[in-house]
Amino acid sequence: MKLAESELIFNESGRIYHLNVSGEDIADIVILVGDPNRVDKFVKHFDKIEVERRKREFRTVTGTIGSKRITVIGTGIGTDNIDIVMNELDIAVNYDRETQTWKENRRRLTVIRAGTTGALQNEIRAGDLVVSSWAAGFDNLASYYEWDPDSEERAVRTAFISFAPHVPTPYFIKANQGLVEKFKNDNVFVGITATAPGFYGPQGRQAFAKIRYSLLPEVLHKFEYNGLRFTNFEMETSALLLLAQLMGWQATTVCVALAGRLAGTFTKDYSATIEKLVRYTIEVAIRL
Repeated sequence: MKLAESELIFNESGRIYHLNVSGEDIADIVILVGDPNRVDKFVKHFDKIEVERRKREFRTVTGTIGSKRITVIGTGIGTDNIDIVMNELDIAVNYDRETQTWKENRRRLTVIRAGTTGALQNEIRAGDLVVSSWAAGFDNLASYYEWDPDSEERAVRTAFISFAPHVPTPYFIKANQGLVEKFKNDNVFVGITATAPGFYGPQGRQAFAKIRYSLLPEVLHKFEYNGLRFTNFEMETSALLLLAQLMGWQATTVCVALAGRLAGTFTKDYSATIEKLVRYTIEVAIRL
């Protein structure tokens, strides 16, 4: 399938437009962080830096820890940015500009989002790690792709509609379960990550503008299906899992809890909390 110049935009250096990267810049293991400044917290653990690129809010650094090559990308916030990042990574590593066709032998990346989150269960405390085995997308990104949920994904959605018909209906999507297993241990919580298209109203936060679903965190807190529960609220994971599934890639999210949404609490030691996330993500990544 040849794509028009208006569909795939490259800069004068031949790199894909927003990320400003080419295929050789990208390692097979990619860590995504929302805050571009958080890239440095990972890079300080690198033994060697090979590539540094930046454009707008997108910042990419590739390097090595021992013999393991890893790319870290600062994506900015939201499912719209994840849509750009995932598609442009795929173009960078799997599209041949000379023939204007997709490569037959696709590179299949492993993508890990390392983020911060608000906990939806009281046992998840500030500083605890949460891994997404599922996501519930309250965004509308899935509406724009030809994605067919499997029977389990449809069943969870049906159960949620029955449980909470008075709130917006998300799509439910599984993470790569083999990758999730790599992150599991006795000190990590695993469950459904709710992905919202905003920080305030869509997550039930009341500022000045009146909101419709102020009790959404409590609703999610109570939902359970075959042992699955909502663990946390954030703004990127559903898009990550959707696009990874469509591309045949492995993906999941590991977050550190900064806030307890039910208890109304927030961490008192932000720097140490973030460092815990960074170290654990790297620890797992270098074992992959």
